[in-house]
Amino acid sequence: MLERIKEIEELLENKEWKILRSKISDLEDLDIAETIEELSSGDDVLIFRLLSKTQAKNTFQLLSYEKQEQVIEGLARNSTKLSALLNDLDPDDRTAFFEELPGEVSQKLIQLLSPEERKIAVQLLGYPEDSIGRLMTPEFVAVKSHFTVRQTLSHIRVYGHNSETLNVIYVVDDKWKLIDDIKIREIILANPDQNIMELLDSRYVSLNAYDDQESAIRVFKDHDRVALPVTDSEGILLGIVTFDDIMDIEEEETTEDFHKFGSVQDAIIDPLKARVPLLYQKRIIWLMILVFMNVFSGAAIASFEELIKTMVPLMFFLPLLIDSGGNAGSQSATLMIRSLAVGDVEMRHWFKLVGKEFVVSFLLGITMAAGVSLIASFRAPDTILVVSLSMLLVVMTGSLLGLTIPFLFTKLKLDPATASAPLITSIADIMGVWIYFSVAAWVFGY
Repeated sequence: MLERIKEIEELLENKEWKILRSKISDLEDLDIAETIEELSSGDDVLIFRLLSKTQAKNTFQLLSYEKQEQVIEGLARNSTKLSALLNDLDPDDRTAFFEELPGEVSQKLIQLLSPEERKIAVQLLGYPEDSIGRLMTPEFVAVKSHFTVRQTLSHIRVYGHNSETLNVIYVVDDKWKLIDDIKIREIILANPDQNIMELLDSRYVSLNAYDDQESAIRVFKDHDRVALPVTDSEGILLGIVTFDDIMDIEEEETTEDFHKFGSVQDAIIDPLKARVPLLYQKRIIWLMILVFMNVFSGAAIASFEELIKTMVPLMFFLPLLIDSGGNAGSQSATLMIRSLAVGDVEMRHWFKLVGKEFVVSFLLGITMAAGVSLIASFRAPDTILVVSLSMLLVVMTGSLLGLTIPFLFTKLKLDPATASAPLITSIADIMGVWIYFSVAAWVFGY
């Protein structure tokens, strides 16, 4: 790839446009997109101008959002070229690009669309953010139930060229209410004179345009579909959502959850390209919150100052114990957050899971207590009872916190991913310090 980019940069520098156009035309769309991503601002637009209409459409959809912006800015001087590109984009991809732009910029670009495409764009952008309506495309093939197989195939030949997918054909009534969907394979293999109604099984799955995009991910996985129809509240077929769009959403959601789990305020698209002030802004708020939370750990230690002066060896085991509680909590939270996100567990399962986690954390705590008591037997034998009992209680407390907090956030209608590892670790640290020194005070009679 580096050799290809170097060669293209030399051709650009020497203004060998014919050779450059020929070389670019031989590349796959993905290779062109990767090349444009690596080129500096200005050169990327020059390359984009050399692409054919089809190449421009396919390549643009593969570019990162930042590079798409640069290309649009570069093409802005040529409204004809820009208008052609925007009109050729798939409606769902165009909507995804528009919704990331400032409102006034989106409005200017919408004016460059043809009346038909402008109507589609405005309709899709009218749905709530993160709804299925923003993802759907109106480019699909639908037939009436009274069509014969021969009529259906003729209809597909006429209207199927611009369809997002032809794997599934949708069947509607005269008012465009969805009746069923049918695989193209079944149509091809059927008798040409057979009626479409005879091929239906009424076992279709559909999405509502106002459903949350995350719910669509679950439906796609449960039913193993390449595309799903989107309807309004009355069952009227509005569009379809394809598997590739859902996978893009799942990647975004997973990235966002990982950032939240690490106490980063919002998702950072690319740390390499993000500016220092942005990286600082996204991370500082949670870090400051956690700093003030950890003050309570210091306060807990200070309240046992006399005990610590008398039993100095207790401090040797403090980091080990509180880290064990935080680690156990992070493990438990990771399992719960993931399970809640994919729908494996729900709020009604909390009591059952608490009981199971209690047993599991007890077994983990006993095992880890045995390990730490072995260490204490060499370092400070008189602390064996304190550190082993504390380890058991700290691990159980951390594990139960890690399970409970994501459920609590879900109950409060907050994103459970916000119950991040650093947050749970900080709470477990405070609890761990208090448990450890309370046990020590009880054992040693303070």
